[in-house]
Amino acid sequence: MGGVRRVVVTGLGLVTPLGVGAPHTWLRLTAGRVATSALTDEGYAQVPCRVGARVPRGEGEGELHLPAHFTPSQLRTMTPATSFALVAAREALGDAGWRPESEDERARAGVALGMGMVDLEDVLVTGAALQNRYSRVSPYFVPRILTNMAAGQISMEHGLEGPNHSVSTACATGAHAVGDAFRFIKHDHADVMVCGGTEACINPLALAGFCRLRALATSFNQTPEKASRPFDTKREGFVMGEGAGVMVLEELSHARARGATVYGEVLGYGATGDAYHYTAPREDGRGAVRAMTAALKEAGVAPTEVGYINAHATSTPLGDAVEAQAIREVFQGHAASLGVSSVKGALGHLLGAAGAVEAVLTVIACHAGFLPPTANLEEPEPALGLDLVVDEGRPWLQDSPKRVALTNSFGFGGTNASLCLAACD
Repeated sequence: MGGVRRVVVTGLGLVTPLGVGAPHTWLRLTAGRVATSALTDEGYAQVPCRVGARVPRGEGEGELHLPAHFTPSQLRTMTPATSFALVAAREALGDAGWRPESEDERARAGVALGMGMVDLEDVLVTGAALQNRYSRVSPYFVPRILTNMAAGQISMEHGLEGPNHSVSTACATGAHAVGDAFRFIKHDHADVMVCGGTEACINPLALAGFCRLRALATSFNQTPEKASRPFDTKREGFVMGEGAGVMVLEELSHARARGATVYGEVLGYGATGDAYHYTAPREDGRGAVRAMTAALKEAGVAPTEVGYINAHATSTPLGDAVEAQAIREVFQGHAASLGVSSVKGALGHLLGAAGAVEAVLTVIACHAGFLPPTANLEEPEPALGLDLVVDEGRPWLQDSPKRVALTNSFGFGGTNASLCLAACD
């Protein structure tokens, strides 16, 4: 196989509550914009949380108008989550300036993309249709709700015949998909991978379910823009978001041979399990510690070389504190001098898409040398002991020959993922 295969990022695509397109989302994020808003439909009337972070629909700048991307017959075959993924994948591949031309190129290019939950609204509507008449059940119902169908549709649209892989690990889905794609290339199973995560489950049933778990913010229905507040003393739960994040990963010599723009590099990946509780993290943060440590070990990076951490921090009292504790344990004295932020203050929590969207944003942070802010961080919890990025972001402060970052994602079931990303030299 030869030497170590390096894996770089050559394409970025985003569909987020801040808008469609990676540049559009980044500019609004770093300007301090917040996308959480009130959910006013009648169906939410009895749900304690009536705040969400939706992808803006319409025909204006940064808005998503699905009929401009798909025919009516195509839309019948896909849920919103799949459509988000396809739009983000088109942007990422267009950004990379690559598509497979030969049979060998198609065989060496694959997809690793997942989602956390099936579309519950689709299930409810189809269940009601079945009560009326069997023939009202759409023949596309099962393909629409399969969690691997976004990956399948991307592979079909772009002729990607290599590894076709789908991940569903709750809120760590997107990060695991990127990490798995990294490994496919590193271990010579592919030269190019389209990877990421997608989610679209803002509906009354999903919110009711998470509210029953006491996971969502419920005191900010009148001030929805303040509801998601990672690391803040008034945080009380997350805000559900939707969207998709997609990256094109490529083996370095393959990218260089075609003169591709390289945004960054994936250096390492850590994946662990808490083996503790179905929704709560381990209070000692051991699973998160081992995930970050594993990512750094594979990357060959010392903790002191890391300048930024994109925290999972969803705005829950326990989760944010446990992650902060884990960061302090891994980075020791360096923890107080590396920048930490959570973009969920602006975007909400995109569940299965969160890790992928945040990996894209972390790559941009490394490439641009600028750290995105944590929105609504008005009163940082003093005991966290971290250098938290607030307001409108700030330049990368660390004096290091290479800008290196971690991005963390943790999910129900005790699943943890950490990616080590860097600007490419």
